[in-house]
Amino acid sequence: MDLGLKGRGALVTAASKGLGRACAEALIAEGAEVFISSRDPVSIEGTAKQINAAGWLAADMSKPGDPEALVRSAITKLPSLDVLVVNAGGPPPGTFQSTPLEQWEVAFHLTLMSAVRLIRAGLPHLKRSDQGRIVCITSIAVRQPIPNIALSNSLRAAVTGLAKTLSLELAPDRITVNCLAPDAILTDRIRQVAAASGADPNERISRMAASAPMGRLGDPAEFGATCAFLCSKQAGYITGQTIGVDGGALAGVH
Repeated sequence: MDLGLKGRGALVTAASKGLGRACAEALIAEGAEVFISSRDPVSIEGTAKQINAAGWLAADMSKPGDPEALVRSAITKLPSLDVLVVNAGGPPPGTFQSTPLEQWEVAFHLTLMSAVRLIRAGLPHLKRSDQGRIVCITSIAVRQPIPNIALSNSLRAAVTGLAKTLSLELAPDRITVNCLAPDAILTDRIRQVAAASGADPNERISRMAASAPMGRLGDPAEFGATCAFLCSKQAGYITGQTIGVDGGALAGVH
């Protein structure tokens, strides 16, 4: 199937590894020109060369000014800006009671305001596209809170509310806005949460895989393929949705 992404321009953040990288790779495989970013200059340059990205920039999405600078840099390397994949590393694990108050402010800028700033900077360019797509990477936690990640549970839900609001506001501009909600996909974030649980991380990951409905953890490439479809011409009538990529882990009916 031709997803209509050949020659399209995409910007993917937090893309040096994990789900962001998987999305960037899937878009490149479909012929898109992809600009990537992350906070670590060494990692993002290495990834960009490995996946043949159109360009890269080290940027901290939690800092005012960095998202705007990133968009300015990206549009110098891309033929257009048609796709924006909004992603950020997860805030530190912890319960509400164990999380210092100052971490809420840091997580607010990392998770929510990074999305606000990036989308605001990208919108003038997306409005010029006839296939404008915004995909926000969130978590299954927006529908089914996960123990010991109070910051993520709270602030990724805020990103979901933002995306739903934007889906209506931007519909006249033919820009779709959707969220992808992963769970139990084997990334460094899963390893971080496993390590924070107090149990042996490898043992916890093995238990997670065994207890998953499909008996395994997800492959980041599967997540990336779903992202590419949401960015496709075929997905032009899908907007305002949160689509789970969780192997059936969500217990509720949605």
